[in-house]
Amino acid sequence: MYDPIFSKSFSKYERKRFGFCAFFISLIVALSICSTFKPHLHPLSIIGDAVNLQLSIDDIQDMLEFNNTSEILLPTDDNAALGTTRNAARDIVIVNNTSESSRPTIENAANLSIIKTVPDKLIVNDTIESFHPTAIEKTKIEPICSILEPMADYCDIEGDVRIQANSSTVFFVTSGINVSAGNNSWRVQPYARKANLGAMKFVKNWTVTLANNKDDIPMCTKNHSFPAILFSVGGYTGNHFHDFSDLVIPIYSTSLRFKRDVQFLTTDTKPWWVSKFRGFLNKLSRHEIIDIDKEKEVHCYTKVIVGLKSHKELIINPSKSQNNELSMHNFRQFLRQIYSLERAKAIELKKGEEKRPRLMIVSRKRTRFVTNEAEITGLARKMGFEVIVDEANHSTNLSRFAQIVNSCDVLVGIHGAGLTNMVFLPDNAVLIQIIPLGGIDGFARTDFGEPSDGMNLKYLEYKIKVKESSLSKQYPLDHPIIKDPRSFHIKGWGVLRETYLDHQNVTIDLHRFRGTLAKAMKILHH
Repeated sequence: MYDPIFSKSFSKYERKRFGFCAFFISLIVALSICSTFKPHLHPLSIIGDAVNLQLSIDDIQDMLEFNNTSEILLPTDDNAALGTTRNAARDIVIVNNTSESSRPTIENAANLSIIKTVPDKLIVNDTIESFHPTAIEKTKIEPICSILEPMADYCDIEGDVRIQANSSTVFFVTSGINVSAGNNSWRVQPYARKANLGAMKFVKNWTVTLANNKDDIPMCTKNHSFPAILFSVGGYTGNHFHDFSDLVIPIYSTSLRFKRDVQFLTTDTKPWWVSKFRGFLNKLSRHEIIDIDKEKEVHCYTKVIVGLKSHKELIINPSKSQNNELSMHNFRQFLRQIYSLERAKAIELKKGEEKRPRLMIVSRKRTRFVTNEAEITGLARKMGFEVIVDEANHSTNLSRFAQIVNSCDVLVGIHGAGLTNMVFLPDNAVLIQIIPLGGIDGFARTDFGEPSDGMNLKYLEYKIKVKESSLSKQYPLDHPIIKDPRSFHIKGWGVLRETYLDHQNVTIDLHRFRGTLAKAMKILHH
């Protein structure tokens, strides 16, 4: 039966085409209804064995793939929507109502959590619990390597970690993830001055790579039950400033939390450096220090850190540590224990007392030396200081020199590595930096002025004038070296150093310098 009006209005062919269209429209409506009510008709069913899964930033960017596992990827927002659709090959994960094809960004990746499940159960921290999606406890995913820090690249790896020295490779063995799907390796130079090409050319490259159980990975020949930290003793080691800014302070910042239960693995090892700082290193680790470059064994750990945490030169930022445990104040206390430094505070002068505060002049003999050092010594003594003059030669006995510095209330020296000994001064002591000619005020303050505040020291500086510099006797006063130091700065560090640091000595104006010493004495009275 059919409507006669319908029959008269359309040809036989048009009526047939209209019927097909109606059929398809009905089919679409039916599928829409099924999709809408399917979650209510069929409870969520997740089947599979739970396995451990580690994701790097690259993994999250390139894929959200699951191998023989059922895991729900959740945003850290508790109110975010969650949905899963079972596929014959894998789960397609919906995060914030977005399918996996629109991959999360690096920023979003830091806010994802992994929940591992078995049928009708939830595994959280390896504990099986009832499945209640609204009360899911989440585990934070952390990136394996951080390459965005300004001072140093840093990898924190936890799991099956294998170190093969002959290939300079750290293998992080994972399961349940297709590691070939993206870039899963990082090249790391474990030294805290990564922007300085001059330093980094002396630092070996190490590769940190994700490896699947199916890959050709080395077998463990030596297992360890404690963590390890791998760092380079290359770079600018041997320069006292860089010893502390690039290694000593970063080693302290990275290893303190392990409470000595950590092993140091050194690459680019200099045995004399390890010997020089043996007391410091032993205070942070109870285990043998391994020169990893010489090892034939494949050392295996459950946790390895490649590289060192470094905040800024001679500075520790307490906000980047748990419970403010890390600080320059605590670091200096740590040094006092190691080197038996008796004085925690500088002298406190009172009116009418005849105490003489102790002043050390850090002497230099080869470059940037003070030509009238004897006159400066006499001036300071006349003003009431007990004066010590010593060249900072740390290759002999660092402990002895640290104790001498700690006995002083004022440390005076021209810009250079010798001023790094400020770390041994007692609290409230005074540091006087003599800054040579050449427009180097900025980095001179960065190196020693800014760190003094975190060390609870008082900072003074004495800037050399043209007539006090030996350069005024070598060049006419209108020469660019005198008039335009910036024109030499743009030529690079090598030219700047050779011109203003390696070939400049100073003759201090006694009258002007008297004022600086008077300020130091006044500070000690307060």
